[in-house]
Amino acid sequence: MRKAILEKLIFLDRDGVINYEPGTYTWDPEKFQVLPGVMDTLKYWKNQGYGLVVITNQGGVARGLYSKNDVFAVHHYFQGLCNLQGFNIDAFYYCPHHENYSGRCLCRKPGHLMLDKALHHFGALPGDCVFIGDNERDMAAAAGAGVKGVLVETNIGLSAEIIHA
Repeated sequence: MRKAILEKLIFLDRDGVINYEPGTYTWDPEKFQVLPGVMDTLKYWKNQGYGLVVITNQGGVARGLYSKNDVFAVHHYFQGLCNLQGFNIDAFYYCPHHENYSGRCLCRKPGHLMLDKALHHFGALPGDCVFIGDNERDMAAAAGAGVKGVLVETNIGLSAEIIHA
């Protein structure tokens, strides 16, 4: 398989950064609410040459609350919203595990295997990438992969300037 090349990536946590985090799992596309400024900011970053990669824990799969197909449906729905705005998400990585239900794994944040896989797939160097998250486990995953972490407040939305903070 040929490796895709994107030299600089913006990794994004999903729930609470891209979409509203209600305090429970978001697995239904009808309840997926994109936060203010997200679409414009993502489109701006894409136009600046960044690859966009969603990195998300989805432990509800291991807990039996929803299926992998539900995760795919939400990601497909969000990709469709992005396409309507004239850009795309380059990749979605998710961890379906939960340590209380399926044991420990290397991909679940604060582990950094999802970031490592994306860095390898796209041929990006960690120092040229940023991970935007709303939780300390996101920052730990960023640090573990050698990527700059940017911590944002949950459910506030995005603005283009945060990657330069």
